[in-house]
Amino acid sequence: MVVAATSFAQTNNGGISPQMLKQIEQSQGSGSVNKALFNAIAANSIDNLAKNFSNEGPVDTYFSNETKKQSIHDQKSSGRCWLFSGLNVLRSDFALKSDSLTVEYSQAYLFFYDQLEKANLMLQGIIDTAKKPIDDLRVQFFFKTPIGDGGTFCGVADLAEKYGLVPMSVMPESYSADNTSRMSSIVKSKLREYGLELRQMVADGKKAANIQSRKTEMLGTIYHILAITLGEPVKEFTYAFKDKNGKQQSAPKRYTPKSFYEETVGGPINGTFIMAMNDPRRPYYKTYEVEYDRHTYDGHNWKYINLPMEDIEKMAIASIKDGHKLYSSYDVGKQFDRKRGYLDLDNYDYESLFGTTFTMNKAQRIMTFDSGSTHAMTLTAVDLDENGNAKKWKVENSWGPSYGQSGCLIMTERWMKEYMFRLVVNKKYVPAEILEMEKQKPIMVMPEDPLFMEDK
Repeated sequence: MVVAATSFAQTNNGGISPQMLKQIEQSQGSGSVNKALFNAIAANSIDNLAKNFSNEGPVDTYFSNETKKQSIHDQKSSGRCWLFSGLNVLRSDFALKSDSLTVEYSQAYLFFYDQLEKANLMLQGIIDTAKKPIDDLRVQFFFKTPIGDGGTFCGVADLAEKYGLVPMSVMPESYSADNTSRMSSIVKSKLREYGLELRQMVADGKKAANIQSRKTEMLGTIYHILAITLGEPVKEFTYAFKDKNGKQQSAPKRYTPKSFYEETVGGPINGTFIMAMNDPRRPYYKTYEVEYDRHTYDGHNWKYINLPMEDIEKMAIASIKDGHKLYSSYDVGKQFDRKRGYLDLDNYDYESLFGTTFTMNKAQRIMTFDSGSTHAMTLTAVDLDENGNAKKWKVENSWGPSYGQSGCLIMTERWMKEYMFRLVVNKKYVPAEILEMEKQKPIMVMPEDPLFMEDK
């Protein structure tokens, strides 16, 4: 039997035809050069081969302006950098206010309520959108990511004000707090199941009170899962403050989480700060708000004023000079020398290795999902030249004290401008004209925007 020959020619314009493939193959360089490069890359990491030897000198660790050092924590295999950085700022402020006392806040305590509140935000969001089709963009938003361990400083403010704070010693990290993926996967599956049930209750015309009652029962199950993985939050405890050397400085006292918050933080956090953002895609000196980008249903969406880097840096310098650390976030994976804890645009020369150029600017990288705010760290120091301009910066990280520069990372000014995105700054370091602009009615933007990823 004769079998007709099969044709592999492309029939649709835009596919790779045999002629196109031949042209692509012929565009390659010398066979011996490519073979040598392949042999090298096949046996080594790309970053090791692209490392810029001329930039390999010792890292300059001197800083003209530096806030007081504090212990470095480790978020381990979790996306809670926003929580670590936010609590770093709060405990640093307490140490400044108290002069000699220190405090270590429990990340696990606030994370428990973060997860419970996010579960409620998802379920209530499903109820609010229940009459929309299942493939509606907003409905899909809730089902696609019903809960996560990332976040922003707005979550720290809302959660701490609502639930208080406790010392790390009375609610330490559990395995699932340090390693969130399996717990998160289980909770997500349960929330998606519950989301379908709530949509059906709305479709069946159930009373609002009955729907809310069922939602409360659902949250009881979520609470149970969180309690046996993270530990049930403490309601009362005894604590005595110590100085930086670990010497007890006060008699033990009985606290609730709210009274401990009042003693160590004082008043409200919300209203004391602004969130500044550098997004060159959008007009500067405008205020924006990200829909549904909050940790609690009854809390604050992430609202920010878009500013040039020059304005952001001036506020950061003013805060650091006054001894106050700042919550900040970055695209930390770009041009990052992990061994030295050093971030600089000349760390790696990918262009020479691959024989091409990478020409996108900051705005283009954001709009194409090539770059965005992915990791929060605590801005703690700046090195200024004789004219008061920044040369380099230092951040406290949350990857443990043995990582980088004793748990810190150092970044050059050039890197800072390209890959820094968010800064939370106390209003007393914000110029009056920017404070006034921040009051304008915000422009609402969607959480699907490439820049509005959670800090992890």
